[in-house]
Amino acid sequence: MKNFTFTFIISVFVLCAGLSAVAQTPETTKKLKFDEELAKKLGADKFGMKSYVLAILKTGPKDAVIKGTERTELFKGHMANIRRLAAENKLAVAGPFGKNDKEFRGLFILNVATLEEARKLTDTDPVIKAGMMIVELVPWYGSAALLETNRIHETIAKENP
Repeated sequence: MKNFTFTFIISVFVLCAGLSAVAQTPETTKKLKFDEELAKKLGADKFGMKSYVLAILKTGPKDAVIKGTERTELFKGHMANIRRLAAENKLAVAGPFGKNDKEFRGLFILNVATLEEARKLTDTDPVIKAGMMIVELVPWYGSAALLETNRIHETIAKENP
């Protein structure tokens, strides 16, 4: 499982790096100018990168036993927690995985530098507290531009779960 997790993390990194490379064609690079104020606001280093923590949410030991209204309410709390973390600028990206045989349920990219900070944040999530999901935390180094994702998302989403 650890090898798969490592492979998954490397795949996410390669995908993000690849998308970044595609976005920076010679034509677009000429138009882009370094924005020192934005880089500082996002906490970017000289490469435009920063430290995050990946939180991989997996099926927990109590997932199958929590049903009905209790399950519905826990997921409402989960979504509210995601919105709160995004509003506090602690969550850069979140989303569910498609069906898989690894029991992977979702991913958070947390805007924190340490595993301890990430643990404190993920421990606030109702589905984790209830044991419906467990979380695996891994340090990650990625584009500071991810922090703009939530702002942009608000402009393109018609509905918010």
